[in-house]
Amino acid sequence: MNNASIEHQEVLIVTGMSGAGRSTAGNALEDIGYYVVDNLPPQMLRPFIDLANSTDQRFTRLAAIVDIRGRDFFTDLRRVVSEVRDVSHVRVVFLDATDAALVRRFESVRRPHPLQGTGTISEGIASERDRLSEIREMSDLVIDTSDLNVHQLSTKIFELFAEDQHVELHVSLLSFGFKYGSPTDVDIITDARFLPNPFWVPELKTLTGLDQPVSDFVLAQPGAAQYLDDLTALLTNVFRGYTRENKRYATVAIGCTGGKHRSVALIMALAARLSGNSALDVTIHHRDMSRE
Repeated sequence: MNNASIEHQEVLIVTGMSGAGRSTAGNALEDIGYYVVDNLPPQMLRPFIDLANSTDQRFTRLAAIVDIRGRDFFTDLRRVVSEVRDVSHVRVVFLDATDAALVRRFESVRRPHPLQGTGTISEGIASERDRLSEIREMSDLVIDTSDLNVHQLSTKIFELFAEDQHVELHVSLLSFGFKYGSPTDVDIITDARFLPNPFWVPELKTLTGLDQPVSDFVLAQPGAAQYLDDLTALLTNVFRGYTRENKRYATVAIGCTGGKHRSVALIMALAARLSGNSALDVTIHHRDMSRE
């Protein structure tokens, strides 16, 4: 297989924690045109790519689901990915979730964890997380599915991987509340708590950052415009670097106390500033807006 034959081929390796949604991700990728193989031993990745290129109908979008079910085979994943990256355009997508979310999912389907043995589900999860730590670190994209149902995860996969030849970088903008914990699957995170909180303004308390009065209040505060100017300039420079380094997915998060007012308003304002760049595919998520 020569370099010319793989120049426009996208190969995704989908891995991650058991119960985090690999099957759902695989089905969604298949729906948008990927040729998907489930439970592929890492050692078969190179033959899989070679086979896909040997047919008359060449496959330009491949996805392999590789996970701990491969047992001893799985230990070679890091080495195999490093080798294949030398000859093909490979990206590793790692699906993760909190231990609590994974325990709930295993209990709901009444199935044991693959590494549970005679122990508990939590012990199996801990063992798997330890084994996957290096793979997670080398992944191109980490998706936290803790708060996503199967339909939301499918939508996220569509947003990230639906083919668009004009898009250089898929950017996910996320608002959140620090009181509910910082998101784990972000590239850049900033803090909006330096601005006055609309929560303490009676007429704004029950509204959100999507409402004009809240947005006007937040954006009129001293430092808000400068913050957006500086953040936009920073992201413009960072996104150029991501593109040069062939990184196609980025998540930028802005947090405030509850994730309802300041962070939401600023994410919307930032999205408006970035939307004029046709090389960016911008999506917006408000993680905690409806919690309060």
